[in-house]
Amino acid sequence: MFDLQKIAPGIYKLPQKPGMIVPGLVIASEKMLQDLSMEKPLEQVCNVAHLPGIVGYSIAMPDIHWGYGFPIGGVAAMDSEHGVISPGGVGYDINCGVRVALLEEKFSTFSKVQKERLLNRIFSLVPSGVGHGQKKESGLSESDYKKIAEQGVNWALEKGYGFKEDLDHIESLGKLDGASISDVSTLAKNRGKKQLGSIGSGNHFVEIGVVEKIFCAETAKAWKIEEGQTYVLIHSGSRGFGHQICQDTLEKFIGLGYAKNLPDKQLVCAPIQSDAGRSYFRSMAAAANFAFNNRQIILHEVRKAFEEECGIKPSSIRLLYDVCHNIAKFEKHSVNGVMKDLCVHRKGATRAYGKGSPDLSPLFQATGQPVLVPGDMGRASYILAGLGNPMTFCSCCHGAGRFRSRIQSSKNWNPQDALKYMQDQGVLLKADSYRTIVEEMPDAYKDVNEVVAAVEEAKLAKSVAKLKPRLVVKG
Repeated sequence: MFDLQKIAPGIYKLPQKPGMIVPGLVIASEKMLQDLSMEKPLEQVCNVAHLPGIVGYSIAMPDIHWGYGFPIGGVAAMDSEHGVISPGGVGYDINCGVRVALLEEKFSTFSKVQKERLLNRIFSLVPSGVGHGQKKESGLSESDYKKIAEQGVNWALEKGYGFKEDLDHIESLGKLDGASISDVSTLAKNRGKKQLGSIGSGNHFVEIGVVEKIFCAETAKAWKIEEGQTYVLIHSGSRGFGHQICQDTLEKFIGLGYAKNLPDKQLVCAPIQSDAGRSYFRSMAAAANFAFNNRQIILHEVRKAFEEECGIKPSSIRLLYDVCHNIAKFEKHSVNGVMKDLCVHRKGATRAYGKGSPDLSPLFQATGQPVLVPGDMGRASYILAGLGNPMTFCSCCHGAGRFRSRIQSSKNWNPQDALKYMQDQGVLLKADSYRTIVEEMPDAYKDVNEVVAAVEEAKLAKSVAKLKPRLVVKG
């Protein structure tokens, strides 16, 4: 397929075709490359390689699947002076991301009644589903939006949602610099007004489970992870606020003629240094900071549920890390031996800095950055440590990646009792709708074990711990 050339363990080069400025780079196992569903996403990898100012490679992670313009599981770095910025390279759900927190308590110490009450309480405290947000709040004011854009997650901390210690455990300390609310439409602000502290729909979730296995004892000890321990995994993003910013920008860029001479108009992009490009970055950064606050407030509500139902102090539920996987960020990387300022687009991909990176807090400089890879609600998720692989601009996969479409999954499961199936797997589940459940069943996703194995073979990150879901709230 595409005449892929193996250039290192788990790493394949996709040769340049006419119009491609750089080659493609595919992180995968040989088994994954036999999957015919890889064909369309790899076409998108080739399309991305046409974008002005792209450097290095157009990169595909092992969880790659078809997306809007860019594949989901795609990475592309642009020269910050001469390159472009593309909303399709970030995605509609700006700063969709994951955070994991750890409890000292073993999951086995909780009674069946406690688990059921905990699940129900989280479901009541954290709104889920399409368009759903906080009903009890009056909504964000213009002043709130301005502070969220400028302060990042510090806005939530000042409101009492969490602890100052959380900051060192959030990518970029919970704030993307350069954000401005003045570049955001009224419609976007209205959509997000009551959505902080909510999951949203689709594959977003709050998950409680057990640390099933430790792979790297040294790193696990540094991060205070133990087998049998209880974890909290949260997956959500910028909700309708970020979605509308993406939509507004796509329409603006197309109207300005920026879709011309591209292999796919969904790749529409503006020069980074143009007025339109700068405006998108400022609004995208505002959505990223909104998303950091969203996950911070969700964790606050989960901490509250544990206190109410299990008598556990919120301060003892320790945030390990929060990572973005739909983002464009300005970073320094080596290109052909020269350090350059780049705008790195990661869509369905996670930053994976290695040991010694100055962008990490001291704890993670000693170990490498935590990389969070959610799988599905039935099998497993992983915590890895980044290795800072320069070929991928220090990037890694963001999850298992879809194997079946939502429609296909619904057809497979609608005749069956999906809730009973999940209970038989030892997973208690609540969701806004039954439709969400059948769309998100475990077999709708690739096997996360195979995805993580491919990442390790390519030396993007190393496994630290394997997580097993037990209580799940789905969007």
